[in-house]
Amino acid sequence: MTPTLELAFDLMARRSVTPEDDGCQELMMQRLKAAGFDCEPLRFEEVDNFWARRGQDGPLVCFAGHTDVVPTGPEANWQHSPFEPQIDNGMLCGRGAADMKGSLAAMVVAVENFVAKHPGHKGSIAFLITSDEEGPAKHGTVKVVETLEARNEKIDMCIVGEPSSTNKVGDVVKNGRRGSLGGVLRVHGIQGHVAYPHLARNPVHQAAPALADLANEHWDEGNAFFPATSFQISNIHSGTGATNVIPGELEVVFNFRFSTEVTADELKQRTHAILDKHGLQYDLDWTVNGLPFLTDHGPLVDAAQQAIKEVCGYDTELSTAGGTSDGRFIAPTGAQVLELGPCNDTIHKVNERVKAEDLDTLTAMYERILELLLAS
Repeated sequence: MTPTLELAFDLMARRSVTPEDDGCQELMMQRLKAAGFDCEPLRFEEVDNFWARRGQDGPLVCFAGHTDVVPTGPEANWQHSPFEPQIDNGMLCGRGAADMKGSLAAMVVAVENFVAKHPGHKGSIAFLITSDEEGPAKHGTVKVVETLEARNEKIDMCIVGEPSSTNKVGDVVKNGRRGSLGGVLRVHGIQGHVAYPHLARNPVHQAAPALADLANEHWDEGNAFFPATSFQISNIHSGTGATNVIPGELEVVFNFRFSTEVTADELKQRTHAILDKHGLQYDLDWTVNGLPFLTDHGPLVDAAQQAIKEVCGYDTELSTAGGTSDGRFIAPTGAQVLELGPCNDTIHKVNERVKAEDLDTLTAMYERILELLLAS
């Protein structure tokens, strides 16, 4: 058992299902305080967070992540108990192994190793940890960032421990994410008897051509870092359940995953234009879940690529694919942000697992990134 695996075991044994932390953050803060960090618990509503910092000068390099995990589902479906971590045939098994208690353990041990070797390092190192990433994400990282911004405490570079890798640890680094814009559309009709359609107005029939236009619309071309913007309908609901009643309302839930080639406001305007063209009577509620961000080549991306090459001997791919992460709250402050973590093939699944040796490799990557950026 290496130091990283020992810490991963301790964290994974805690039932920290969103928004519960179950003592994970206190364990991390104890380790960080011993390494010379000032630790600041920050609780908002029911969510535990903490900010820890070592040093006062710039640049400030931050490790960000979450201690909460998604529910396990029926534990009887797991090969091993999800909160009793163990190594089986070289694989670390249990909830949070990949997403993302394994990364948290690697971060802490990497920083401990770095500080022991470079006690007088340049700049500052910080941790921004939440227990609300897998949930609504309203009282976690976003609130900590607001607190930091209010006191003008700026993160220069941020490594998020989300599981970014595909086939082997470090083969993919996420240097950006697409934006997420959600909508709930309610098309209003007139309920009536199906035998007398002239006395009713069917919102399903009226909306169908408009929805087809939205699905077939070419929103943008994407660019070198982002695929073209995607519009997807995730749910349609209408009707009373009776076969002889024309419904009075249709509800459509949809989402845009969008590139930096278009803004959320532009997508809203174009959507309304299409709906209005079809003469619909409707209400539309929008939710911006996150804006797109991109960290191009610079100190952080270059250090990550070099560290992975030195530790593993292969080149890493830069990618903006996948869903949202808490990086969307940190990037708008002007910070360089990238995501580097273990393989993501089992995240949120039954029997979540990672190669045990990958966490030690990840520890070495994190430590080498710090050396490239802050070694005195």
